[in-house]
Amino acid sequence: MTATRFLASPVGLLRISADARGVTAIDRVTKRHKVQHSGDAKARSHAETAVTQLREYFDGQRRHFDVPLHMHGTEFQQRAWKTMRKIRYGATMSYAQQARAMGSPKAVRAVGSANGANPIPIIVPCHRVIASDGSLGGYALGLKMKQFLLEIERR
Repeated sequence: MTATRFLASPVGLLRISADARGVTAIDRVTKRHKVQHSGDAKARSHAETAVTQLREYFDGQRRHFDVPLHMHGTEFQQRAWKTMRKIRYGATMSYAQQARAMGSPKAVRAVGSANGANPIPIIVPCHRVIASDGSLGGYALGLKMKQFLLEIERR
């Protein structure tokens, strides 16, 4: 069963979903929706831990997330997301650098697509991946949010 928690954050209202294996999704929503399933104790614990760690991140007190994750995606997406998790707090990497780090140097567009499909933004830091020319590139939650997250990490 899935547990859902909400966090009023500097980037808007976030909905955090988790199952017994870990956090499964973070979405930005416009309002709290009634949650029909409260999840089992492990799922609730993962969701609560994510809320706590996200609060600490936004307060500048957390640089690394260690909440368990349970991500669904293709093998390529999983590799892309794993590579993103290795990007240090405050650092950035280009899509081309990420593709090379994954051992797929010609897969730059596929990397961009995989990053766009990231179900757990912020914790899996797709905001740290930018274009080769230094511009922001894309971001599923909007470029203003990407810029804001990068600025938090530069403080």
